[in-house]
Amino acid sequence: MEAIFELSEALDIAMFYGVNNVNILCLKNQHPDVRVVARGYQVKVIGSQPAIFRFEQNIRKCEDFCVKHNTINEQQILQLIHGEEPTEFLQDNLILHGVNGKSIVARSANQQLLVDVYEENDLLFAIGPAGSGKTYTAIALAVRALKNREVKRIILSRPAVEAGEKLGFLPGDMKEKIDPYLQPLYDALQDMIPGAKLNEYMERGIIQIAPLAFMRGRTLADAIVILDEAQNTTTAQLKMFLTRLGVHGKMIITGDMTQIDLPPSQKSGLKDAIERLKNINGIAIVEFNQKDIVRHHLVKKIVDAYSNFDYAQSKKDEK
Repeated sequence: MEAIFELSEALDIAMFYGVNNVNILCLKNQHPDVRVVARGYQVKVIGSQPAIFRFEQNIRKCEDFCVKHNTINEQQILQLIHGEEPTEFLQDNLILHGVNGKSIVARSANQQLLVDVYEENDLLFAIGPAGSGKTYTAIALAVRALKNREVKRIILSRPAVEAGEKLGFLPGDMKEKIDPYLQPLYDALQDMIPGAKLNEYMERGIIQIAPLAFMRGRTLADAIVILDEAQNTTTAQLKMFLTRLGVHGKMIITGDMTQIDLPPSQKSGLKDAIERLKNINGIAIVEFNQKDIVRHHLVKKIVDAYSNFDYAQSKKDEK
């Protein structure tokens, strides 16, 4: 008897097979009563019906593990085949496993709160200082939703507003001018999705990264959409973005009210939206603070110093 299995497209196939196909050879050796031919995402198995059934059960266990944890090795394959769950991946506050099995976890109370309210709300605002992990956590939630097939696409966006620079003076074409603004989003994705798989997702449009201006006219259904640095949107821009939300879609808006680079005459669209939408059911607002900062220990001190100085200055101006 012959059977053909299709492996999940969410699988990093090179990682699953292992260097010099060591993982697939391990699977074969544990099933001497079948003949296996594996090429790409297709696996052909020849043997008796019971033997093929056992092989399929075990390769599916390994497939699910590799998709979930972004890693697999011979020892883990043997554990899975023998009904054991590799325990090194069990962890509190886990969001997902990144590249090479790296644990992506909620590292502060408000990061965990963002994870919790995500389940009950379709539109989330995550507001707070630099280094508090709001964007990283949001992208982790999006990658998890994609892996769990809750959405079909991830769309990441940022307004191309310069902090003391002008796009026109940067070298290259429009893509090359805009890419530096989107680099933090690339960095987070590269932590969570193996390189070859990330490139494939981007080539197929499953993951899209685009400046805010490219959102006009789109309806973003079956997608999780993240707008980063939303404090640099105008009221009109953010209203346009929010009304792109489509059926079976979710949005996460992140921003830092202390880093607005708009001209003084323009009100931040993020500040305006928070005021207008704060009491609507289905919309959650999570406010991060200095306690959530998870970068270098000096970042928290820098943020504190700026906040204290600005507060003292405002008191002087009031006199």
